Amino acid sequence: MSRILIIEDEQDLAGLVDYNLRAAGFETETASTGASGLAKARAHPPDLVLLDLMLPDVAGSEVLRMLKTDTELRKASVIIVSAKGQESDRVQGLELGADDYVVKPFSVRELLLRVKAVLRRADAEDGPSAVLASGDISLDTTRHQVRVKGEEVLLTALEFRLLRTLLERSDRVQTREVLLSDVWGIQAEIHTRTVDTHIKRLREKLGPAGDIIETVRGVGYKLSPP
Repeated sequence: MSRILIIEDEQDLAGLVDYNLRAAGFETETASTGASGLAKARAHPPDLVLLDLMLPDVAGSEVLRMLKTDTELRKASVIIVSAKGQESDRVQGLELGADDYVVKPFSVRELLLRVKAVLRRADAEDGPSAVLASGDISLDTTRHQVRVKGEEVLLTALEFRLLRTLLERSDRVQTREVLLSDVWGIQAEIHTRTVDTHIKRLREKLGPAGDIIETVRGVGYKLSPP
């Protein structure tokens, strides 16, 4: 049973979402502030967080940043649920590391479908054990662990999924649209530099070993074995 944390200050909405998630078979917990949400996440790490951006104490974007930099919580998937529906807001949310973005008001049925889709992608990463390697980089799919020259490198769930996709498709060019679809599970209906932002962060974390991720100008990226 997947555990979902709802961080939402609108009590009626939080109750509605909580009720429907429980009815769908999920274990849930709610928090009305960013601080209490982080505390509950640390006490009982969730599989997925539904996160409002406009919280009364800490901005949702800051909560997301803290989740993604916490070694115990960075594997949790995050879906932003916000009334801020401008393209720039959605782009910022994705670039901060959210797995999906749902704009209020929304259909509860649509939200449930998106929750299940994000959790399916996360479950797919827990398949048969495999170690993917190229150059100084090795990625253990079961342990969700990345090492460079034997030293562990901490990646967020999205960064891990992005690196895994590039390693699995080594020496094959991946367009931004393909990566958005296969890594994020979204269609490129909005103009976003999400892929570029995450590639930049991934290279920085991998250090010199990240140079094997090449930019194919005007197209996308590919991982070229040394």
